[in-house]
Amino acid sequence: MSMSHTLEACLQHKGCRYEVVRHPYSHSSIETAAAAHVPGERLAKTVLLEDEQGYVAAVLPSTHAVRLSEIWEMTGRHLTLASETDMRELFKDCEPGALPPICTEYGMMTFLDESLTQQPEIYFEAGDHEELVHMQADQFLALMDRAERARFAHRMQGVSM
Repeated sequence: MSMSHTLEACLQHKGCRYEVVRHPYSHSSIETAAAAHVPGERLAKTVLLEDEQGYVAAVLPSTHAVRLSEIWEMTGRHLTLASETDMRELFKDCEPGALPPICTEYGMMTFLDESLTQQPEIYFEAGDHEELVHMQADQFLALMDRAERARFAHRMQGVSM
């Protein structure tokens, strides 16, 4: 697979400046950061959450984990991690586990962790497990203009930057 069609159309529509970074196949965001030689703090991962009302996306650094209690408080919803089956159905143009952060383009509420706004540049999945999109922070924030910014992530122990 290559870049998701939804992502490609969004990048083009918003006039974003970016580059594609190829890397060896990886299974997790931590592996991706290592394979692409990218600081984990600058690699945005997308976590899909669900409840009976539908889906919510959380975008945070690969070195962090979602603090569900913060998301529950912000949304008033008891969200849990979505299944891989759900991801396949919702993101038909992406490989499972390689979701780009533009989930508003897929029709879902998206939260962006504030810690990403402090980075000078951001990398994120292009929709497969072998390409990242790399852009300057201002371009990323323009891309994510419909996401709600909040603090909901915490650094995972034992993970280096």
